[in-house]
Amino acid sequence: MENYSALFDLTGKRALVIGAASGIGRASSFGLASFGAHVVCGDIDLANARETAASIAEAGRSAEAIHVDLGDASSIAKAAAAAGVPDVLLITPAINVRKRVVDISDEEFDRVVGLNLKGTFRVLRTFAPRMAERGRGSIIACSSVRAQVVEPGQGVYAATKAGTLQLVRALAAEFGERGVRANVIAPGVVETPLTRQIKQDKAWYQAYADKSMLRRWASPSELVGAVVFLASEASSYVTGSYLLVDGGWTAADGRFSPPLPNSVGAAGGD
Repeated sequence: MENYSALFDLTGKRALVIGAASGIGRASSFGLASFGAHVVCGDIDLANARETAASIAEAGRSAEAIHVDLGDASSIAKAAAAAGVPDVLLITPAINVRKRVVDISDEEFDRVVGLNLKGTFRVLRTFAPRMAERGRGSIIACSSVRAQVVEPGQGVYAATKAGTLQLVRALAAEFGERGVRANVIAPGVVETPLTRQIKQDKAWYQAYADKSMLRRWASPSELVGAVVFLASEASSYVTGSYLLVDGGWTAADGRFSPPLPNSVGAAGGD
């Protein structure tokens, strides 16, 4: 009988989390460490990446911190030299400029695309071949429900998240035979620094909560299960996937719940 209880065990694995200073990256660093991985906490915010690593160490787990700037190719190369070849690579950073498509300046477009899409591309280009040379690895990138559904003010951000999905799928096809799996997780609305602007507007915040089937936002810790699953042998036959963690956001249409009969068995018909 297979030892299924060990499927999620990451003991002896090395995980590089880019974006470990806050939000989903920070929570995922704790989660990966909890399952036994040595976590390299990478971020442009080195002070808070170090704080994440220190908190992991205080809990009796293994971690270190390094500086990574997705906007700087040389920084990514230095991070690769410092981190070595990870068994697990998680990429979470993103920014947004909330404006209509026609109001976005060239500079704003370049800034969003430069970090969200080009930065992710640079990381994939740097680490995937190294994982392939070793013959194994799990790459996880953060996309979003915005890769699938959009709203006003999210056009460029949504384009980067759709682009991330397709980049990762192409990578999965290109490196699958060499033992590298590549997937994306697609959060809905999550309480992170990126969404702080929405939280400050009570009506906006509540509207997003109501769009979810669960009628609430997610906490970063609620993404950890998906990350650990994709990092571990529990997902050994999962690659090129788009794993939604959105509280049902994309499964329901419209913003209005029609009145329904209360009696059991009542139904409409043609």
